[in-house]
This record gives sequence, structure tokens and C-alpha cells, in this order.
Amino acid sequence: MKLTPYTINCRGKLLNLAEPVVMGIINITDDSFYAESRSRHLHHIIEKAGQHLAAGAAILDLGAQSSRPGAVEIGAQEEQERLLPVIHALINHYPDAIISVDTYYASVAEKAVHAGAAIINDISAGEMDPQMLETVGRLQAPYIAMHMKGTPATMQKDPQYENVVREVLDYFIQKLAQCRAAGIRDVIIDPGFGFGKTLAHNYTLLRHLHLFQVLDCPLLAGVSRKSMIYRLLGTTPEEALNGTTVIHTLALQQGVQLLRVHDVKPAVETVKIWQYIRNNE
Repeated sequence: MKLTPYTINCRGKLLNLAEPVVMGIINITDDSFYAESRSRHLHHIIEKAGQHLAAGAAILDLGAQSSRPGAVEIGAQEEQERLLPVIHALINHYPDAIISVDTYYASVAEKAVHAGAAIINDISAGEMDPQMLETVGRLQAPYIAMHMKGTPATMQKDPQYENVVREVLDYFIQKLAQCRAAGIRDVIIDPGFGFGKTLAHNYTLLRHLHLFQVLDCPLLAGVSRKSMIYRLLGTTPEEALNGTTVIHTLALQQGVQLLRVHDVKPAVETVKIWQYIRNNE
């Protein structure tokens, strides 16, 4: 499948998405579902970021608040206190790195961008803070808008859809109009695997990801080591790398341009193999 040659403006640096790119996850928390991704120590975070970049990550995605099902909200002030020193340290060590910040607070988004972050990754697509879209539009930052049914505390309590593909797609048609009205130029669409979806909902979305290209925006898949993999296989997040690679391959075949991952090297290798096959058809 030929990808649309999108570019996004990251603090004046154009990131070319004509070929898929990998986002490396860095969790600044003790509460994320995958233990190996957690760290609160700055030297460990700097080391992890260097490993991600050396392995081929195009973006570092920082999260200071867990969004796993049932996670406890920490609040904007604590999230900001966790994030800002890390952003400053990473910019100092890796001045060319593109940093994305995973937050649904407009105030945190604004301070993160002023500190050096380039992209805002919002699991609520502006639903949890009515100031978010206006803030991102004013900052002129690329915006990852994710679909979530409910909140992290409630999203997996029997989520229901009549047609999950149609409903998520309709949601993004409306959300994209809101983003454009707020002045956001670069919008990335994330269907929100595992966020208010059952196992069946997740795999139905995966099979139909190509339909989301009608939105004319880059698509992101965040499936790394999630329960849609390890529960199906009867394993754990720690054992879900092989399944993650399979899902990444299927997502690339459906036209996804960004993979948000815990394990950068395997994801980059997956992209390279998929590119070779596509370019030599």
C-alpha cells in the first residue's frame, strides 16, 4: 500500500511521514502496565532515550501519568513536575530529538512545548480538558488525537458499540473539524486500541484501519504489548513482543505511518522489512 507523503512541522523541523516512523515510549511513572518501560530516575530516562534514538526512533514519547485501565489520575501539577525536568534534560543531551508529551491537560501541554517538546499526544482528544484544542492551535504543535470511550478509570467497564469502525470514524470526522477550527494544522489520528474497546473491537478496528485514510491525516497505531495481544495469547505484557511485531506488520499493511512502541529496534526492523517488500512488488 502506497503511503500519502505527509510531513509534520516539529518546532520548525519537518518530519517526513512518507515512510513509517517509530515513536519510543518513555514512562516517567511507577504505574504503567509494562514494568520495563517505567522509570523515575533521570539518568535512567536519559539512558533509555539514547537507546531509543540509537535504535532508530524518530520521536520520543514521554508519559508522566499512567493511562492503563483503572489508573489513578495524578493531576496536572504533579504531571508537570515530573515532565519538565525530563524535557530539559533530554533537550540538553539530545538537542535534535523530537519529543512528544503524552498529556490531556492543556496547561501541561503549554508548559511542555515552551520547555522544548514538539508534539502533544492526547489520549482524550480534548475531551478531558476543554482548553486543549485551543491551546494546541495557539502553540502550532502537531497533535495526536486518540479515541477513548470513557476515561482510564471507566473505559474497560463493558464498552459497547453498534459498529465500532463506523462510530470511531464518525468521531474523528467531527474531531478533525474541531481541530481545524482551533487552528491545528498537523493532526495525527490514533484509533485508541485498548481504550474503551473489547478484544473483538480492537481486532475489528485493526482489520479496517485502511478506512481511516479517508480522514487525510497520518495514522498512528499504539498496540505495543497491550492486552489485545497477551490476553488473546494467554501470556503477559513481558511475553508480548512477538505478538506486537505481528500486529505492527498488519497495521503497516493497513497504511499506518507511526508506530508507538516500547521496543524500538524490533519495530524499526519490522518497518524496514515491510518497506522492502512494498518497494519491490
